[in-house]
Amino acid sequence: MYTPPAFREDDPAALAAMIGACPLATLVTATADGLLATPLPLLFDPAEGPFGVLHGHLARANPQWRAPVLGEALATFSGPDAYVSPGWYASKAEHGKVVPTWNYAAVHAYGKIEFFEDADRLLQVVRRLTERHEAGRANAWAVSDAPADFVAAQLRGIVGMRMVITRLEGKRKMSQNRSAADRAGVAQGLAGEASEMARRVAREIPLLRRP
Repeated sequence: MYTPPAFREDDPAALAAMIGACPLATLVTATADGLLATPLPLLFDPAEGPFGVLHGHLARANPQWRAPVLGEALATFSGPDAYVSPGWYASKAEHGKVVPTWNYAAVHAYGKIEFFEDADRLLQVVRRLTERHEAGRANAWAVSDAPADFVAAQLRGIVGMRMVITRLEGKRKMSQNRSAADRAGVAQGLAGEASEMARRVAREIPLLRRP
């Protein structure tokens, strides 16, 4: 991922927070037949290994897990993003030398991937994913709410994945390269957009300072 120094995010805690805030990642693998990609909810364990470990599962019918992986796998996590109009820059009135851009946050995780079919390991992954996404819900659903034989049958339809991360690349492009006046204009413009995503980006901009 191309990341100019002004936008680079290296802090482990910040990277973990960015990954944790993205409920759906994209798993990409290179194979002899080309690139394969699958959107997946993934669990991130930052305490495992030097950069953490990702856990998840794919449908057994998905050909991605059967194709031998060439090199490392890639999991991408996308944060809030929004279009930035050059009309919001204070510098537009000064010299007019402004163009549109896009603000966004993203983390790319690279590593060695393992696919597995062990039912006990699969059940653990499914339980953890369920607990994560049911947390805080009224009448939260648990895997144990379903009949055991039904759960066992469902597990036969999926394959687990575990990816040991070897490197993480984080990027938070939130107008850090602009002047304070331009950043304020972008934050104000995005705050007035109808999109909640744009308003999320607006809330991140004032927290950042030009390097």
